[in-house]
Amino acid sequence: MQAEQLKNLIVNALEDVKAQDVSVVDVRDRTSVTDFMVLASGTSNRHVKSLADSVVVDAKEQGVRVNSVEGGGGSDWILVDMGDVVVHVMLPATREFYDLERFWRDAPDVGAAGSE
Repeated sequence: MQAEQLKNLIVNALEDVKAQDVSVVDVRDRTSVTDFMVLASGTSNRHVKSLADSVVVDAKEQGVRVNSVEGGGGSDWILVDMGDVVVHVMLPATREFYDLERFWRDAPDVGAAGSE
């Protein structure tokens, strides 16, 4: 699956379980580690886990390999590494504190739907 398709699959998986403030950052010209970063917020630790689980389940159903999942259970930040796309699901306070978007401010924000 191409990076663009994977990004769209992830955004849909997050939106299906009511993720908040979904943001997609195109980092292809900024790093060789990944093509896109998807950030989303959940309303509780349980919601954060449900969001990450939705991404993993939908990806596996499409035959996409999930490299790793960091965090879980009662975590306020779960990272899902899918190679071409890295997903960060956090509680709003955690997201605000770490402000990952600031590292990529000059990278194009392609929005939740992935269209520029």
